[in-house]
This record gives sequence, C-alpha cells and structure tokens, in this order.
Amino acid sequence: MSIISQLNRYIYRQLIILFLFAVCLLSAVGVAIGTLSELAYQIDNYDLPLKVAVKIFIYKIPEYVAYGLPIATLLTTLIVYGRLSRESEIIAFKSVGISLYKVILPAIYLSVMIALVTFMSNQIIVPQANFRVNNLRSLYLPETELSLHKKDIFYPEYEFEADSKKIKRLYYAKRFNGKKFINLVILSWDKDSLQQIITAQNASWKPQPKLWMMEQVTIDNLSNDILTTARKSFNNYQIALPATLFLVAKQYRDPSAMSLFEAKNYLQLIKNSGDAKKIRLFKVRIQQKLAFPFICLIFALIGATVGTTFNNLNRGKSFGFCVGISFGYYLLGFMIGSLGIAGLINPIIAAWLPNVIGLIYGFWLLKLANCSV
Repeated sequence: MSIISQLNRYIYRQLIILFLFAVCLLSAVGVAIGTLSELAYQIDNYDLPLKVAVKIFIYKIPEYVAYGLPIATLLTTLIVYGRLSRESEIIAFKSVGISLYKVILPAIYLSVMIALVTFMSNQIIVPQANFRVNNLRSLYLPETELSLHKKDIFYPEYEFEADSKKIKRLYYAKRFNGKKFINLVILSWDKDSLQQIITAQNASWKPQPKLWMMEQVTIDNLSNDILTTARKSFNNYQIALPATLFLVAKQYRDPSAMSLFEAKNYLQLIKNSGDAKKIRLFKVRIQQKLAFPFICLIFALIGATVGTTFNNLNRGKSFGFCVGISFGYYLLGFMIGSLGIAGLINPIIAAWLPNVIGLIYGFWLLKLANCSV
C-alpha cells in the first residue's frame, strides 16, 4: 500500500468519526434552541397538544440536520487539521514529499459526498417534514403562514404583450377550504375595459371536463356605460376558466417546504400573477436550493487550510473559528439573498455570489498555507 493511500485512510478515519459526532451535537443543539422554546410557548398559549408538539419536534430534526451538515464539515476539518498541524504531522508529511494539497484532498472528497447527501435530503426529506410541521401547526394555531394564505385570496391574471402587461382577470375569495373557494368574485377586462363581474357563493374545479363549477352565481355583463348592466343569476353555473388559481391555492407552501421540482412548478403557476416580489422570492430560493450544498465543499476547504495554518489551534479555538466563519458566511448569504429578493441583483447572482466569494477566499487561504508550511 502506498504512502498516499495510508495517509488518506488515516485522515478519513479521523474525519468521519469526528464528523458524525459533530452532526449529532450541532443538530441536537440547533433543534433544542430553535424549537423547544417555541413549542413550549404554543403549548402554554394555544393549548397545543403535547402529542402534536412531540411530532413537530421530531419533524423539525431533518431541517436542523441539513443545516448542521456544512457547519459540522467546517468544525471537523478545523479540529482534525488543527491537530495535524499542532503535532507537526503536516511538516512530517511534507518532509517525505507529500504536498499540502494532497493532505487536504481527503477533506475535499469527503465534503463532496456530504454535499450530495445534503442536496438529496433537502429535496426529499426536509421539504416533506417541514410541510407536515406547517399542516400540524395550522390545525391548532390561529394564524400561520399556511392558514393565512387560504384567507382573503387575491390573484390578478395578466396578459403580457411585448414590454407591457394588461390585466385580464382579477380573482378574490374570502377563503379556500382545500376544495372550494368561498365567496368568490371574478372581474374580467377586455381592452382595458371592465366587461364582466361574477360573484359566487362557492366554486370548485373539475379536472374533467376542465370547468369551474359554481353555486349561487350572479353575472353582471357591463356595457361601455358602466351604469348599464345585464344581470343574470344561476343556482349552478359552469364556466371554462384556467385552473391556475386552484393550483396556486392547493400547491402553496413555504419555499422551505418545497423540493426544487415543486418550487419550479409553483413559479410557473405564478409567473403571470404580477406578484413581482413573490416571483423574485421563488427565483432566489430555487437558486439557493442548488447553491446550498456547495457550502460543504467551501467549508471543508476553509476549515482544512485554517487548521493547517495555526499550530496552536485546539478544540476550543476551533469551535470559536467555526462559529465566526459560519456566522459571517450565513450573514453574507442573507444580505446578498435579500438584495436578490428586493430585485436589486439577479437571483442567480444573489444565490451563488456567497459561494464564489467563499471559494476564492478558500483558495487564497490554501495558497498562503502552502507557502507557510
């Protein structure tokens, strides 16, 4: 077995053992701090059943594990490579012709695997768990984002022509019960002129034959003179309108409760809604879902190079570095992401710029570390 193979096995063993411990520790601390106090408040003030609170606590664990994977990668590489440097093993490796780049490669390879696990968990496990949390909370809490989204529903539908947009329909419903819109009003325009007003006690969507089924309907057809109207009333009425509003109401979730595929589908649904802020939000979140796993690679690079640079980097200092680097990186990501949501920069730039900055910083540190060893 070559020296490089022995070296890789030696470093992998230390990295994997410490990484698993760090993931468990950080996830436990995160879910305890981020969830327990909130659940205690909801149990006390909203009579949230203890059984439901336990379910919510369990469903929140995958999210904190996913957040903990990159930070655990950083902490692990800081501690392992800090120990190698402190005990002069880095110097010993270099004395037998092993460069610092080869010493760091095991951390990079491991981080790629962690990034893949992070991506898959964020697409399969975390969205479903968060969706169940939101559903459970909406049953007991008076106002959650999910329940508020199903009340006072307002949806404009636009036609886009060249560089301009014109409103085509405006929908309003008092609430959506999961199957029907209650107290629905539809305003329809033609050539910038209001042509029709439809009010219905409730409305549902029938996939076959692709019609809106309305009850207790009043239709006002307006002439050019808005004071002149032709009113008709129906106990039951069918009309061919797009199913978009039903799909938007049914499929809405917080972006954190959507997979990449679900978020892209929802973005397609709202692209003609004219809600520029929500459209930008989903564009940024979609790109962030793609960019987030790469943090593992960047943190491994930064952690390994910082660890090899400081000869006196013990576990306490490693933890301090980990907190500082993680806080700075996530703060940078939040600030740049906010610029994308505000429409000041492109959503792709908003999501990926922190990664680019982190990667450049990591390679710069690696160059300095290689020169100093």
